[in-house]
Amino acid sequence: MPGMALAQSPTIRGDAVRTAPAIRVTGPAPRLDGRLDDEIWRRASFVSGFRQRAPDEGARATEETEIAFVFDERALYVGARMHSAAPGAVRKQLTRRDHTGNSEQIIISLDTHGDRRTAYSFGLTAAGVRLDYYHPRDEEGRRDYEFDPIWEGRVASDAHGWSAEMRIPFAQLRFSAGTTAWGINAKRRIPARNEDDFWIVVPRDETGWASRFGHLTGIVAPPPSRRIELLPYVATDATLRSEREPGNPFHGNAVATRIGGDLKAGLGPGLTLDATVNPDFGQVEADPADVNLSAFETIFSERRPFFTEGRELLEGRGPAYFYSRRIGAAPRGRASADFVDRPQHTTILGAAKVTGRLSSGLSLGALGAVTDREVARTFDETTEERGEVRVEPRSSYGVMRLQQEFGRSGSTAGVMLTAVDRDLEGGEPVSAVLARRAFSGGGDWDLRLREREYRLRGHVGFSHVSGDSLALLRLQRSSARYFQRPDARYVELDSSRTALTGASAALTLSRESGRHWLWEVAGLMRTPGLELNDAGRSSTVDDLRSTADLAFRETRRQWLFRSYEIGAGLVNEWNFGGVLQTSSPEILASATWRNYWHTAVEFDWEASVLSDNQTRGGPLMRTGSRRTIEASLSGNPAHRTQWEGDFSYYRDALGGRGHAVSALWSVRPRERWEISLGPDYSRERDTRQFITSRSGGSTATFGRRYIFATVERSELALSFRSNYAFTPNLSLEAYAEPFTASGRFHSYGELASARGSELRRYGAEGTTIERTRDGELEVTDNGDRFTLDLDDFTVRSFRTSTVLRWEWRRGSTVFLVWQQRLSSETTDGRLVGPKGLWDALSARGDNIIAVKVSYWIPVS
Repeated sequence: MPGMALAQSPTIRGDAVRTAPAIRVTGPAPRLDGRLDDEIWRRASFVSGFRQRAPDEGARATEETEIAFVFDERALYVGARMHSAAPGAVRKQLTRRDHTGNSEQIIISLDTHGDRRTAYSFGLTAAGVRLDYYHPRDEEGRRDYEFDPIWEGRVASDAHGWSAEMRIPFAQLRFSAGTTAWGINAKRRIPARNEDDFWIVVPRDETGWASRFGHLTGIVAPPPSRRIELLPYVATDATLRSEREPGNPFHGNAVATRIGGDLKAGLGPGLTLDATVNPDFGQVEADPADVNLSAFETIFSERRPFFTEGRELLEGRGPAYFYSRRIGAAPRGRASADFVDRPQHTTILGAAKVTGRLSSGLSLGALGAVTDREVARTFDETTEERGEVRVEPRSSYGVMRLQQEFGRSGSTAGVMLTAVDRDLEGGEPVSAVLARRAFSGGGDWDLRLREREYRLRGHVGFSHVSGDSLALLRLQRSSARYFQRPDARYVELDSSRTALTGASAALTLSRESGRHWLWEVAGLMRTPGLELNDAGRSSTVDDLRSTADLAFRETRRQWLFRSYEIGAGLVNEWNFGGVLQTSSPEILASATWRNYWHTAVEFDWEASVLSDNQTRGGPLMRTGSRRTIEASLSGNPAHRTQWEGDFSYYRDALGGRGHAVSALWSVRPRERWEISLGPDYSRERDTRQFITSRSGGSTATFGRRYIFATVERSELALSFRSNYAFTPNLSLEAYAEPFTASGRFHSYGELASARGSELRRYGAEGTTIERTRDGELEVTDNGDRFTLDLDDFTVRSFRTSTVLRWEWRRGSTVFLVWQQRLSSETTDGRLVGPKGLWDALSARGDNIIAVKVSYWIPVS
């Protein structure tokens, strides 16, 4: 937008908007060595006047910082001088890209669209490590670290401190053509003092980031280029089995080679196309071990670069319409035989996305992906027959989000839509598991009122799935809704149903900026038919929820504290049958002490209510009231050795109790090394662990037995991470996690009556229970005899990942990866201890060695 000028915005409580001039390079471009001794830097206008945001908000920075900007037809150059009274004490920890460690750093943030909402940040540490991330919202803390542009930077040290030079190609930025006043801010981090200095300070009791920037004037950027980049790769891996399973024809060593690539292209002034063919994620760290006894799936975070970059533009403000790990997830179809070779994930044939922001304030995110048909290979020992069972159909995924910004305060309104289409044939086994088509989406709004002091947020949304009646029956019976509940009068299980439709809505009003008092009130509705788990995720639906929170905070240093906050909240939740399922008040407090230690404490009390999922499809069951306390403590982040610890404890009225302790210790013994250790231990006693249901129950439980037991659970894990940086572009990272967990079941019984919590214990009240030779439990009740599996377990696993990462030329990378995935399981169920971690090291499993080479090709 030629001649565009940014709207005036406050910097800190009434200060005038600040400006920084950029001048054109008329001679040779600056030589990038970090020394600022080129002629152009002598002519440039350096700006200074940094002030603290922490520890003493508004005070002058303890050390002077100066920055200047010059440009030519290809790039913006940034020069920065960081003065220091003790240059030898400047921290310079060498890490890999985007990892600051505990180093001093300078960050430049640019609002190139002039929208006062989004920003790009580029930085260098005193050790020369590059930092870059994208701010998708008007918040300094909202950062997309998957933004990895191709740019250069160098640093140098002298008797006055250190200096930095950056070269940021215009081709790596999105902006409007012509003369543009860009938004600008700068930050210097001095970790030895816990000091954050800003050219423009946003007060800690106010909101905003890009909306408060100053102006970078005089810059004349060229018309945006199409910017086409290719990133082909070749990868090979070898899987080595530590032990072959007798008789299993699929359990051998394997070698595979893959070729694929990525494409990135600019589409006009503000949009970017990313496409990938046969993507490889072999260097991505494995998920942590987990033992799940609940009825709900474990949610893991996304780590794959293609899906993490720009994900803010693909996520709505309502429910989780899009959960990217659905694409390429493990196949969900069933296959049974003596030996089954199941794919660990679904092959992604190709994916493409368009993301970006237009000068009109419209943000766009669109993604499409196709995954391949997957089969499980089977082998029958008796007949020696081999077979194949389709466990995942070829599927197409589509996601689109549009968001329009409006008003001086940056309010937004958006719409989102997701679609999944699967190539399913009627009658095949997988069609009874997966829906054929699924759609979801809705509209949302975020109104910022009274100069961002208040926010009114909300959404309305829908979902619709269709497919085989058996697949729809599975959805009706799933843990999200349990339509088969015998005492539910407002939902009905329909075995002939071939479609399911639901809706969601929410409204939240909050005060988010102010000297002391903050508050929020909210309401949420999710109808019983809402189903998002094809493209997104939803654990439970059938909810009507209300929440209220009130907090008092102090952001200025007082007496013992540098800052503190005290708050209280209340959550109530009903289902659509009017049954209260949750009523939980809470009190919480947190404080940063004068020595920079941080403490947080939270107390929760959950009332005794009726649960509609405790019996997993059975009648309502009363829960016991529960009291929980959680506490955390962490040390001074300025120290080279950092630590934190967390503790939680709960007890309920039915005899259940549990506690968990975790810690994280991180040390930087040398400028190139960083080592962290994180033990995690938990133990609990749940007296109402659901086991199964059987026919033959009394009329008080609608003719079925809902069987529970007491389970004594324990888990112990020890995570270890080590990072060594040879240079900012060559690093070695190692991760290891021995894990062990156990569960011992006893005191079996069945629910005595619906809407109650008492159990009719087996072995009393006219019943007997005994262990059989086959390791099962046999229960006899007035002539009715049935068996239960003895579910005691001890699980051990050891997962490691060692990655050598070398950016051997700009944008091109070599990965050398070694992973171990070892596991074992027994049925002793004894409480775990440190020996269990040692035993995990000798478990059997796979060793995977992989090499991946990518090559960056800038086409235009």
